[in-house]
Amino acid sequence: MAIVIDIDVMLARRKMTVADFADAIGISPANVAVLKNGRAKAVRFTTLDAICRVLDCQPGDLLRWVPGDETDDQGSRLR
Repeated sequence: MAIVIDIDVMLARRKMTVADFADAIGISPANVAVLKNGRAKAVRFTTLDAICRVLDCQPGDLLRWVPGDETDDQGSRLR
């Protein structure tokens, strides 16, 4: 996917553990791992709001677009 989520960078800057972060935003550590590892297909705005509030950052501090292999959900290359 061409969208990269830099939660691990922000957690390191804040010296916050995944467990503490997950508890603060109200999702499971497993779901934080899904976000960190780039396996998330979507993020709710309420979750993004909680992430930005806890990490004291803007959405653009967390999300970035990187050109690359763009495929659809079934793995077919997009034109």
